[in-house]
Amino acid sequence: MVAPSLRARVRASMIEEIKAVARRHLASDGANLSLRAVARDLGMVSSAIYRYFPSRDELLTALILEAYDALGDAVEAADAGVDRADLRGRWHAACRAARAWALAHPAEYALLYGSPVPGYAAPDETVAPASRPPLTLIGILRDGVADGRLTAPADDLPAPLRADLAELAAGLAPGLPEGLLARGMAGWTQLFGLISFELFGRINRALPHRDEYFAHQTGLMADLIGLPAA
Repeated sequence: MVAPSLRARVRASMIEEIKAVARRHLASDGANLSLRAVARDLGMVSSAIYRYFPSRDELLTALILEAYDALGDAVEAADAGVDRADLRGRWHAACRAARAWALAHPAEYALLYGSPVPGYAAPDETVAPASRPPLTLIGILRDGVADGRLTAPADDLPAPLRADLAELAAGLAPGLPEGLLARGMAGWTQLFGLISFELFGRINRALPHRDEYFAHQTGLMADLIGLPAA
């Protein structure tokens, strides 16, 4: 394997430095980044930063990809650390990992799940990293169905929704019942609602015991999905 050239190493180092400064701006100023402000903090003329990121959107995309992958790594590692047969334990571990990552990286979480950035449209390359956390849950459901410990719930899905879910299941987890997928998706969207309400201060006055509240709510979601204890 050929080692990167000095020029390539210097460029990679500068890119990392730019992203580090941009993350600090996310924390202080929100997601509407200014390349000019980032360049100023780096002691660069504003035109120089365009050699590394031709536009604000490209810098935002780089930050978004890194954040999605970091969250995905955390959730997948938590799931992998629990016995495969403990479906409920895997769900709770994945939920706790998502929350812990969000609380440790509030600016990055807000970039991913907060208000859309004006004028920015995420490119297709963000789809796969963004899918890693929900695919972890789908893996839990798939494993439960495969070994017979998780069955399809009774449901009255509207026909158009059933068709949408069947198409989604065909691409992600063939054989996963539509009703079970619907409940899993409800659990996952509720999870990120819980995290967002906590991170953005919506429940903090009313519910000071937030660890206990989170555990209780994710338990209710596990009940809804039908996840059995180990």
